[in-house]
Amino acid sequence: MTDRNLAPDPRRGRNCPVSYRYAPADLAHSRELGAETLYVVGGLYGNRPALTEILKRAARERDPVTLVFNGDFNWFDVDAAGFAAINEAVLRHTALRGNVETELAADDDSAGCGCGYPGFVGDAEVERSNRIMERLRESARAFPGLRARLGALPARLVARVRGVRIGVVHGDAESLAGWGFSQEALREPARRAAAAGWFGAANIRVFASSHSCLPVMQVFDTPRGRCLLANNGAAGMPNFRGLHHGLITRIAATAAPDAIYGTALEGVRVEALPVRYDHAGFTRDFLDNWPAGSAAHASYYRRIAEGPAYRPEDAFRVESPATA
Repeated sequence: MTDRNLAPDPRRGRNCPVSYRYAPADLAHSRELGAETLYVVGGLYGNRPALTEILKRAARERDPVTLVFNGDFNWFDVDAAGFAAINEAVLRHTALRGNVETELAADDDSAGCGCGYPGFVGDAEVERSNRIMERLRESARAFPGLRARLGALPARLVARVRGVRIGVVHGDAESLAGWGFSQEALREPARRAAAAGWFGAANIRVFASSHSCLPVMQVFDTPRGRCLLANNGAAGMPNFRGLHHGLITRIAATAAPDAIYGTALEGVRVEALPVRYDHAGFTRDFLDNWPAGSAAHASYYRRIAEGPAYRPEDAFRVESPATA
């Protein structure tokens, strides 16, 4: 199946509704979700084998695990069985809506995919994402109850692990689809300085995000002490060249023996964990829904098969006091 040709609109997929916006201070006064071990699962993208592996891993933990799915758990799951399975399973746990879930629940499609893409993302990729969203929206219309539940999900929350206050968002500290926590933005001194200021405004020591699709763990030395951003990239797609696993963020008092990278903060470990899902099974599912010639195949198949041109050492970064 191939996608129909659509006249591109340069605003759709780049501009987001005002309702996507919030202030860092909104997190400062939020109620807290207590957890012993916290898994933050962003960017599942409809990958059922990855979801199965995450749930199995959580069940093997010594301490109780609180799972927070922080948005975009839908994307490739345009088949009815896959859409129902992903959403019914995720909604048994704590979940936030990403731009995908927000747009699935909405009747107005003027925002396209709602991704808020910055200028460094090409127009062709933006338009393909809008096409993916249109197909997924068609699938979701068969599930009005699930759509209503997705629309009722919050856009952010605060968790606490061993006294450490953690802001869980989809995008960044100002927008559901913000890119201020992307690995690209955090290479720019001015953007790093802005991100560092969000911790104090939100009364947060750790931000956990996803949305931008590539992982980054950035350590900041701020006036209120050492703070940390953990963007897990994608739980449901490869994140590094030549490696097929997804990533989630684990926050706990204990260390995970197989963490890809991580650091300690105020007595807890914040780590990027591999999600070693059935890659062959996921690839079959993907190709069944998105064969060659489709929008998702053009945008994502190479990454699924080979991983992006990105390395674990690109993702873990320590900020110096002079630039934080």
